[in-house]
Amino acid sequence: MNQRLLKLENLLRFHTIYRQLHSLCQRRALRQWSHGFSSAYPVWTAQLYAWPWPTEMLIGAALSQYRFLVTKKEERPRKSQLSSTKSKKVVEVWIGMTVEELARAMEKNTDYIYEALLNTAIDIDSLEADSHLDEVWIKEVIMKAGMKLKWSKLKRDKVKKNKDAVKRPQADPALLTPRSPIVTIMGHVDHGKTTLLDKLRKTQVAAMEVGGITQHIGAFLVSLPSGEKITFLDTPGHAAFSAMRARGAQVTDIVILVVAADDGVMKQTVESIQHAKDAQVPIVLAINKCDKAEADPERVKKELLAYDVVCEDYGGDVQAVPVSALTGNNLMALAEATIALAEILELKADPNGPVEGTVIESFTDKGRGPVTTAIIQRGTLRKGCVLVAGNCWAKVRLMFDENGKTIHEAHPSMPVGITGWRDLPSAGEEILEVESEPRAREVVDWRKYEQEQEKGKEDVKIIEEKRKEHQEVYQKAREKYSNVQWKKRSLLQYLEIKEQTSLKRKEEMERDSNVLPVIIKGDVDGSVEAILNIIDTYDASHECELELVHFGVGDISANDVNLAETFNGVIYGFNVNVGKVIQESAAKKGVKMKLHKIIYRLVEDLQEELSSRLPCAVEEHPV
Repeated sequence: MNQRLLKLENLLRFHTIYRQLHSLCQRRALRQWSHGFSSAYPVWTAQLYAWPWPTEMLIGAALSQYRFLVTKKEERPRKSQLSSTKSKKVVEVWIGMTVEELARAMEKNTDYIYEALLNTAIDIDSLEADSHLDEVWIKEVIMKAGMKLKWSKLKRDKVKKNKDAVKRPQADPALLTPRSPIVTIMGHVDHGKTTLLDKLRKTQVAAMEVGGITQHIGAFLVSLPSGEKITFLDTPGHAAFSAMRARGAQVTDIVILVVAADDGVMKQTVESIQHAKDAQVPIVLAINKCDKAEADPERVKKELLAYDVVCEDYGGDVQAVPVSALTGNNLMALAEATIALAEILELKADPNGPVEGTVIESFTDKGRGPVTTAIIQRGTLRKGCVLVAGNCWAKVRLMFDENGKTIHEAHPSMPVGITGWRDLPSAGEEILEVESEPRAREVVDWRKYEQEQEKGKEDVKIIEEKRKEHQEVYQKAREKYSNVQWKKRSLLQYLEIKEQTSLKRKEEMERDSNVLPVIIKGDVDGSVEAILNIIDTYDASHECELELVHFGVGDISANDVNLAETFNGVIYGFNVNVGKVIQESAAKKGVKMKLHKIIYRLVEDLQEELSSRLPCAVEEHPV
């Protein structure tokens, strides 16, 4: 505005000077002319030219009028801006805020929010003060209130505090007391691991196992004649239970590696050695079946050299004990070797304070509900303790040993069965004791919230990747039709869409015929995990897709049959029972149910079912 006024003032001043000069020139010319022609014109002409024009007054009036107009124009938008900013208030909102939080942010009461949402699709009757509002309804309320919204991403994260339960710090070495060693028996299938353990604890577990093969991890406390106690973990030897064996190695102090003297080192033997090395656990070698004529213990020792297992005979530190699990020959020497190694390791634990342990196995019992087999690693477990494991918690109702006998206390290194779980925890989960039931719920809620957050982050990544893919496809399509006329472009796009729809129909038809939906039910968590690991290794989805609909622990239920009917799937049960009513229901609905007691029979059945779903291949053999 100042520059415009200066320009105008300069212009008007220039114009005034010009007028003054012009009038002076006219006066001079008039004087000369009046000397010669004084009688020809009247006097009033001279007075007319001599009259001075009031230019200063005109310039002042013009400038003041221009200033008034300019300032009026500039003040108008300012006033409108001030009025708009006064009317619109900025409200800071975040995703998932409640009705009460929104009312507080808008400085209104909750009734105002309900009134704003009256004529919308949302159900007002179901809304409470702590009900979470969707993004659409938050925008709707703020728009009706005539306010502006500002999204705050970090608002929700600030509310949540870390409420997880953690392990205690290391105890004072002076407070530690000696404990019995936890020993894991590992080795290849059918090399006599369970028979060896039976002789030590004088039971007949192998006879009860289907086909003489261990299907679960068994945890047992064995008392030796010398008075020492050893906790044994009997891990399955079949390849399907690799994850279960790995879990057994993580909680153990010593590994007894059982190798048959007639078979030598096999596939699962090598895996067991690797698990022991990963867990940094010392090994005691038990060369079994030495009573057989074809037994060759020296060959076993030489074969193990290739896997860095060097026996004492060859200058190493691994004790090798030739035994016979069938006759019980030299078993005490094996137990003494284990105890001697345990003494060298100086195993100690803190029996006081909150309990810490590990879930070895979990299953659902008809009379007891969810049950876990656990190893106590710190503290003393008693009835009434509140425990947390993963996303589950329990108030201990009952504790029992491997023989089903009720016990009142469980000390470190002791295997114990625990009942009172609200849900079934996964095998391998860490057990921690907390102060009370509300604290246990708080810990479980926090862990579930963390899982949701992690899942949310993964979903965002997937969405971003999909968005980029769609953007690339769109850009390619634009480039493809950039140099084509609009009529031809429309025709080409129509033909392309038509071709895509026909291909989709073909793919859907092929997919329906080449998909095997399965439902897996097992007796314990570890068995289900082993079967899922086998399904994960399936790599022929291009020929026939294997779709996992549902999996769980426990007997086959009516819900499983309904799911199988909906997805046209097959139910596979491992060591589970089916009631007569459910069998009849499955028969009526045409649902296949395949029950197995041995895991590799289940795997073979699954392979046959997949093969039956494959399309027929025609081969020509000219003769």
